[in-house]
Parts: sequence; structure tokens; C-alpha cells
Amino acid sequence: VQLQASGGGLVQAGGSLSLSCAASGRASSKDALGWFRQAPGKEREFVAVVSWSGNIYYATSVRGRFTISRDKAKNTVHLQMDRLKPEDTAVYYCTADSKDPYYYCSGSGCDGYGMHYWGKGTLVTVSS
Repeated sequence: VQLQASGGGLVQAGGSLSLSCAASGRASSKDALGWFRQAPGKEREFVAVVSWSGNIYYATSVRGRFTISRDKAKNTVHLQMDRLKPEDTAVYYCTADSKDPYYYCSGSGCDGYGMHYWGKGTLVTVSS
């Protein structure tokens, strides 16, 4: 699977940004699509994921502010980020995996749900 992310940039705290990612490379992929991020000096962390069947999971730190969605026809995934905070500053990675997050995630997030395919990151900077 190839993943090409777009969007990102610089925004003031409280503002909004949208990320998009186009997945390609498999004829009939039913992968889960998601987003991870890595802030400067920190480890990569899970942000959000949407399964092929439409189940959605968020990290507690973004729930209520970020919205993930996918377009099956176009094989794309989007991340709408609202009420951004300086601590949201990070490189955001589009990800995909054949594992259904239903078996790995809960309402509190997806600890331990590693995703196999990663795109190049896109930088989101939130100024205070």
C-alpha cells in the first residue's frame, strides 16, 4: 500500500486544519486507515483510525476535536482537526493495516495497535 498525505501547515491555537491521504497499491484493499503523529522529542502516538466497516477510534487527547472519515470509492482518509492546541504540533503520518481495529481498540484508544503501512509525514504546527 502506498499512502500519500496532504494538508498540514501552520495555524494559530484554536484554529482548524484538514489532512487528507490517498491510499493505493492494492486492488481490493479493505484496510483500516488511520493517523499517527510524532511530536518533537517524543515517540509516535496513535491519533485516530477508521476500519473498513466504519468503526472509529480516537486517542483521548483528540476526541471531540478531531474527526476522521474515509471515502471508500476514492480510497482516501481525512482528518479534520478543530480547536487545535500547541501540543498538537507534530508530524502526522497516514497509516494503513489489514488488522481490524475492532479487536485492538476501545473507547480509550488503541494502545498496542500497530499499523503496518506508513506514508511520509506531514507537519502540523500550532502556534500559541
